[in-house]
Amino acid sequence: MSEINLINNISPIKWNEDHLLLLDQRLLPSKEVWVEIRSIEECHKAIKEMVVRGAPCIGFSAIFGMALWALRMNSTASAPAYNTYQSAALFLKSARPTAINLAYEVDRCVALVEKELSKSDRPLSYEGIYNRLVQFGLDEIKLSFNRNLFMAQTAAEELSRVCNRRALRLMTHCNTGYLACGTLGTALGVISYLNSQSRIEKVWVDETRPYMQGTRLTAYELGKQSIPHDIVVDGCASYLMSHNLVDAIFVGADRIVANGDTANKIGTSSLAVIAHHYKIPFYVVAPISSFDLSLETGKSIEIELRDETEILCSGERRVAPLGSTALNPSFDVTSSALITGIICEKGLIKPDYIKNISKILQES
Repeated sequence: MSEINLINNISPIKWNEDHLLLLDQRLLPSKEVWVEIRSIEECHKAIKEMVVRGAPCIGFSAIFGMALWALRMNSTASAPAYNTYQSAALFLKSARPTAINLAYEVDRCVALVEKELSKSDRPLSYEGIYNRLVQFGLDEIKLSFNRNLFMAQTAAEELSRVCNRRALRLMTHCNTGYLACGTLGTALGVISYLNSQSRIEKVWVDETRPYMQGTRLTAYELGKQSIPHDIVVDGCASYLMSHNLVDAIFVGADRIVANGDTANKIGTSSLAVIAHHYKIPFYVVAPISSFDLSLETGKSIEIELRDETEILCSGERRVAPLGSTALNPSFDVTSSALITGIICEKGLIKPDYIKNISKILQES
């Protein structure tokens, strides 16, 4: 197990006495800069502006954002504009609408506050709420490692069944490692685990435009672990699969709905369509916090539209002609019909997803 622990040499989220520290992922890999978060407003901004990213890390950050709200409420300084736990929760949830982990963790914070309220007729102790929320956040990050490890082991067992090769050529999209999850990771955690078992020949890393999470972040993590990898343009998938260079594909998820439709980083759906054509196994790896059974199909998922400058500009320099505009959806939805299996901390979910997702979540 020590080989797996070694990959967590940079945790992107840390609690430091009375404030949150976030590794600014916008600046990686060229700079490792930590941003201090001392208020719920700063937490909201960091999530919205992608200082922190990856659905699990967004959720963890939101827990500490709620703790910072309670700390402010407990102080003698001016109270925040969001002066009830309900308004604070709604504010944090508005930062990024597609990733369900954000709402999931905030709702758990609300439940924690309400549980404390129900215990006594005494006035609400914001100091007590603050301490409980901080401990809740720390505990969730610790638990996340074991959940991620189980998912990785489950994926390894599945690959042993479906792939004849021991040395695997895997493909992934966006970033789903410790930078996204705070611990081992989901889809990239699978690759890290397989590497510890000497089962990786090559990882194909989609650059993942326009934010380049593959080029900047996934390649950064793989390099830290000395895992052999090549970065490819997002349009390279068909070339690789048609030349029999991909054994399986692993991606993460920002939201999985009742029928198995999955929202993930833009470009995931295209990758799944190509994989389906070439009969390449396509797996989604995500924690239970990414499931949203309130929605029946992916058509109901709200897709975040980001600023067009992410497409029109490279850094500070505009590369598109003046007068050109851009459409910049941050996510797309992959049909469950294209997904070979969904792996969560309860095991491998196979079609039929409507029945099997409901069954496995009822057991959790």
